[in-house]
Amino acid sequence: MRVSQADIIIVPGYTGSSDQHWQTRWERKLSTARRVEQAEWSKPVVEDWTRTVADVVNTAEKPVVLVAHSLGVPSAIGAIPLFRVPVAGAFLVAPPDIERENLRPKHFRSFGPYPRDPLPFPSMVIASRNDEFSSIEAAEDIAAAWGSVFVDAGESGHLNAESGHGPWPEGLLTFGKFLARLPAPTDQ
Repeated sequence: MRVSQADIIIVPGYTGSSDQHWQTRWERKLSTARRVEQAEWSKPVVEDWTRTVADVVNTAEKPVVLVAHSLGVPSAIGAIPLFRVPVAGAFLVAPPDIERENLRPKHFRSFGPYPRDPLPFPSMVIASRNDEFSSIEAAEDIAAAWGSVFVDAGESGHLNAESGHGPWPEGLLTFGKFLARLPAPTDQ
């Protein structure tokens, strides 16, 4: 699949993605990308966030490819039962361990637990070995449950602008390879 054949839906996490965040940079770079805009970025409510993701996805005119980061991951996964249009794949970066007792902010835990069934579309989970919001083992475990390709990003922090991943060219290259493996729509 090519970028032009998909509606690429960017799903930011807690507090949104700053101008320096790779999601914002990708949104500007990828011609068919658009972002989910939550009403309240700093006080996430699971029902509101999942409904907003579903509302954006359901306006798509092409097969959807989700690009979620951090709290955007459980928001996108929780919205799956609400999708009414085809989702071709999901690129899921730095999923927080929403079942971890000491996870902060505490309201992140309201987004859990993750469903453990395989996802109904191809997916890739990218996680870091020193992410403050999740252990590599928790990320690898959920990726296995979902049937996702798992990518160990080494010691990369939370894979955000603060951890030095503003442009994140390696991530864009990995996303390009992921996208290329998705089947192209038959009507285009």
